[in-house]
Amino acid sequence: MIRSLDLKLTFAHSITIILWASAFPGIKAALTAYSPEHVSLLRLLVASLVLILVAVIQRIRLPKPKDIPIILLLGFLGFSVYQTALNFGEQTVSSGVASLLVSTTPLFTALLALLFFREKFGLWGWIGSLIRFCGVGFISLGGSAENFSFNAGVILVLIASLSESIYFVFQNAFLKEYGFVAFTMYTIWAGTIFMFIFSPGLGEAIIHAPIDTTLVIVYLGIFPTIIPYFTLAYITSRTGASEATSSLYLTPVFAFLIAWIWLGELPTIYAIIGGLITLVGVFLSNIKKQNIQPTSTKFVNRVL
Repeated sequence: MIRSLDLKLTFAHSITIILWASAFPGIKAALTAYSPEHVSLLRLLVASLVLILVAVIQRIRLPKPKDIPIILLLGFLGFSVYQTALNFGEQTVSSGVASLLVSTTPLFTALLALLFFREKFGLWGWIGSLIRFCGVGFISLGGSAENFSFNAGVILVLIASLSESIYFVFQNAFLKEYGFVAFTMYTIWAGTIFMFIFSPGLGEAIIHAPIDTTLVIVYLGIFPTIIPYFTLAYITSRTGASEATSSLYLTPVFAFLIAWIWLGELPTIYAIIGGLITLVGVFLSNIKKQNIQPTSTKFVNRVL
């Protein structure tokens, strides 16, 4: 039974990392024909429409009225803010460097989980996180033709990372209540509602955009949006937010590889060495794990 659970978690982590990584070059490709806000809106619209069909088939129940405000808030942070800030950031930051910056999500998540829920990450978890961040930092040294500078794009991507971390940390209590499938649906729909402010001009943008670019956004809406959030919510419900997001440090490794194949962004020796360092960090984080039940459910229920 334990072995079966470990295999499920490993598979969920793998799917999350690969699909999440593909989003960064996908966004870069979509921005060639769409504005950042229209990429976010269309991506979430595609995800929402697919999930409405799934919800009807699965007969997903509606959330309790008392939970709707927090669902709206988490949907706003986890989808509206995250995707819009990331898209605007990628206007001046390469897809590889953006994935590096978003890989700060596990650090933000671990700190927030510790601060609010006393969710322990463990000594090896922190050591591994430090090594992994050094690895993705090494990747950034040669991962892009442009110089890495602390500009507005960097700040926007870091804002996206922080908002995503808040979403991951505070979703756990509701995963226990509704299940990871239903709650992820609720928050994606909530995030889509806030994005309608950017609806003017979307129809015209779709008409004038190349069909292959529009299909990229359809891909972003179905695969990097729906599936990784389901798998991460599943992992969070079993292990806690800190451990669930810990493997996201591997995202830049795959993001650079996918960008190389898709966009022709060639990885450098720095990217290769950084990837190996990151793998070492992931290995260290996964030894001597403590079987500690997440306390966030108890805390959030007490607050609410």
